[in-house]
Amino acid sequence: MKTLIVEDDFTSRLILQALLKTYGPSHIAVDGREAVEAVRLALDAGEHYDLICMDIMMPRMDGQQSLKEIRALETSKGIIYDKTAKIVMTTALSDVKNVSIAYHSLCNGYLTKPIDKAKLLEVLRELKLIE
Repeated sequence: MKTLIVEDDFTSRLILQALLKTYGPSHIAVDGREAVEAVRLALDAGEHYDLICMDIMMPRMDGQQSLKEIRALETSKGIIYDKTAKIVMTTALSDVKNVSIAYHSLCNGYLTKPIDKAKLLEVLRELKLIE
């Protein structure tokens, strides 16, 4: 499982890397703009991400906008929905508005911080990324 961790907080990045390290390689983006570029480069190389863990509150481009732009990139490449990256929002925001916006923009899961390992693994199993 190839993962992109999109997180501006150093500690949160380390935690997610530690939780996911046994499942495959992970790359880091520190804001939404960097995430969109990482996904574009991966798609251009034919090596898409299986999982993207995305924070919402980030500088330069937030996670909500990045999510929309990533989905638009996948669509422009002709990638059908069941073959797109699984995007799980990993954020401190748990209000109905942000959750609703994320799901409307086609995220696949939503976890609030602090990230609980059991809940993360449950989501990954539901998304059929791990057994």
